[in-house]
Amino acid sequence: MRDSWPAQLATGAAYPLGATITASGVNFAVFSQHAERIELCLFSADGQQQIASWPLPACTDGVWHGLLPGAMAGLVYGFRAYGSYQPAQGARFNPAKVLLDPYARAVVGRGDQLDTSFGYRAADHNQADLQDNTPTAIKAVVCDEPFAWGDDTPPRTPWAHTVLYEAHVRGLTQLQPQIEPALRGSYAAVAHPAMLAHYRALGVTAIELLPVQLHLDEPRLQALGLVNYWAYNTLGFFAPEPRYWSGRAGTTPLSEFRQMVRDLHAAGLEVILDVVYNHTAEGDALGPTLAFRGLDNQSYYHLHGQGEYTNWSGCGNVLDLSHPRVVQLVLDSLRYWVSECHVDGFRFDLAPILGRVDGQFSAWAPLLTAIGQDPILAPCKLIAEPWDIGPNGYRLGQFPAGWSEWNDQYRDVLRQFWLHGGVSRALLARRFAASSDYFAHSGRAPQASVNFLTAHDGFNLRDLLSYAHKHNAANGEDNRDGHNHNLSCNFGHEGASADPVVQARRLRMAKALLACLLLSQGTPMLLAGDELWHTQQGNNNAYCQNNELTWLNWQQPEQAALCDWISKMLQVRQQCAALRDNRWWQGVVQDQGWPDVSWLLPAGGELTAADWDDPAGRALQIVLSGQYLLQLNAANQPQAFTLPAGRWELVACAADDAAIEVAAGSVRIYRQAGCRPGHPSKIK
Repeated sequence: MRDSWPAQLATGAAYPLGATITASGVNFAVFSQHAERIELCLFSADGQQQIASWPLPACTDGVWHGLLPGAMAGLVYGFRAYGSYQPAQGARFNPAKVLLDPYARAVVGRGDQLDTSFGYRAADHNQADLQDNTPTAIKAVVCDEPFAWGDDTPPRTPWAHTVLYEAHVRGLTQLQPQIEPALRGSYAAVAHPAMLAHYRALGVTAIELLPVQLHLDEPRLQALGLVNYWAYNTLGFFAPEPRYWSGRAGTTPLSEFRQMVRDLHAAGLEVILDVVYNHTAEGDALGPTLAFRGLDNQSYYHLHGQGEYTNWSGCGNVLDLSHPRVVQLVLDSLRYWVSECHVDGFRFDLAPILGRVDGQFSAWAPLLTAIGQDPILAPCKLIAEPWDIGPNGYRLGQFPAGWSEWNDQYRDVLRQFWLHGGVSRALLARRFAASSDYFAHSGRAPQASVNFLTAHDGFNLRDLLSYAHKHNAANGEDNRDGHNHNLSCNFGHEGASADPVVQARRLRMAKALLACLLLSQGTPMLLAGDELWHTQQGNNNAYCQNNELTWLNWQQPEQAALCDWISKMLQVRQQCAALRDNRWWQGVVQDQGWPDVSWLLPAGGELTAADWDDPAGRALQIVLSGQYLLQLNAANQPQAFTLPAGRWELVACAADDAAIEVAAGSVRIYRQAGCRPGHPSKIK
């Protein structure tokens, strides 16, 4: 640490935002349209004491900036913002609160002691609390971390060949017995050789990680002794979450994250990040003042009425993504993760918020338009969660061409068809064929439908087939949280069962559901742990459970059977022409003599209009490119099938038996004899 500092800062530059190392020092730039003054503060290495401060000497187009001569990487810093404290007008400036740089690449402090970070007085929320929060404030660190990327090359897996694998950094590896304990639960563990072997054995092509950006645990959870395990509560959009760092000497959270990406790329795997740009960890009006709220509440957040926070996210606030500087923040963050960390794409949480203009969703909103024309971002895989809780918030199928979307209609129809009935063959076929009713418009391709049966939010696969009701008491909300419409089935016993008949039915149904998921048109997404037969004991909203409830159990006896089944299904997917061609199925005969898809009755004939619309019709045959045949029987009794013309060889049977009939709740897959992988066979 230097013994002395200059009396004042040089003017510096307004761009780039954040702390930038230059030949003459460190340039600091931070946006605040409404502040009267911004102060740069330096702190001791542990962040406990303020050691120097200066007003930023210049403001250009709302960006306050200054250059600290001779400064270097490693400085711990924050800002204090001066202005009025008038919550009813949206102004919440409070210079007693140290503020995190929105562009921070690394931080000191964890934010688990927020008592002094609330900007208001407990007795009167319209009055500013003037207690200084220096010891507990989260602060930024000036970073200079080059990385030897070597010959790292993005896999650029075509969408038609993409299989997503949704996972949590910690939960994926915390109990993995082949990984040394010191690495478990870390970025390094995600790319451990044991994990790479697992991904390869399954056949997945992209690891989609739950949020890895710096996040906080809400004060309510802290009071309950819980954490925000899923991490959908972002504070720093540029900083890797340090809790997922192994702490090994010679590494940092950023370097370890980058090495993880490099190792996954070397294994042919893409890295997709789940990102939360719809709200921040500062919460509602009663939340802490940590960064955005204190820097410029009126610009960063969407406000209404008397300075009240719009809450389309359900988390207390939403970023105002119609403001040019907030759009810039998101774009700069996305570019950073692509350019500096080499990630391959993003899944956007509550994505309609990103497209709201004057409260209404538009596919041509400023941020969505900017992403679509950006030369760095447009080639990435872009996946929307197409709903929020704002007005008209359900927007499935309405994002621009080039985007893909989580398709909950696929999830619900497949669950209903297999577990309860009442779904017509026509509706099942529409979902199986990439939901063209939602996505076949405006130049969009089948890849737009991200098909899934389970995700981090809701029951996992084992619990879907083991519980009729959610069991979320551990979350501390009296079982009120989480979905109630799960379309699950417990097969006669709630929870774990020692009955071999129940166990067999559940495992058979799991295979049938997985076969449909992995052999449907569109982009399949697997939930990590489903292949391991992991259970969360009926908790369908385990967002606050950082324990063995969510850490994947790698010791289940059913693991080998399910992993082998998934691997076999994905081998079929890779070899099937209808699933490797990212074009909408037409159902007409091609040059090879077979249509891309044929739908047949169990007896082998074509379906009539009545057959298509019959909600009691729970059996169907699907022929893909004349190569592969799927026989689906969702009924409660065995079903006889007649093979269509050709020479068919059995590839896989969910029931694991040699019976002539297809078992109840089961599936069989056949291959046309003499058919080379990737090449349809002509009719014999």
